[in-house]
Amino acid sequence: MAQVVRIEGTEATAKIRSVVWVIVLEIVTVFIYGFFWWYFIHRELRDYGRAKGTTELGTSPGTSLLAITLGALIIVPALVSFYNGFKRVQAAQRLTGIEPINGWIGLILFIIFYPAFMGYMQSGLNPVWQAQAGAQPTG
Repeated sequence: MAQVVRIEGTEATAKIRSVVWVIVLEIVTVFIYGFFWWYFIHRELRDYGRAKGTTELGTSPGTSLLAITLGALIIVPALVSFYNGFKRVQAAQRLTGIEPINGWIGLILFIIFYPAFMGYMQSGLNPVWQAQAGAQPTG
């Protein structure tokens, strides 16, 4: 279901997750999986940002999670967190030398079918983590 890779230059790990499973788990768990997923991708991005020496990928996955849970009661913090999370995925791709995912496609997926938005974000993260796996010594 997910391949664990070590983030180069740290002891932290990231997961290459199946895009289909991200979408299916979000639907099956009635959106509960999304909270866990949101926290974990932000933790991975934070760790990757630390390895690259930048705060552009975020500093507090807990704050990102809080914004989409309790902050959703006010609406604006959740929307800001979704926007910033998407921008962080794009920034991670740029830092890796990968063409960033399209923001317009992300917006359309977010509005029409949120689980597909999550899958799209994960499809952007997977090449970043695959590049990390490729940088690791084998054997």
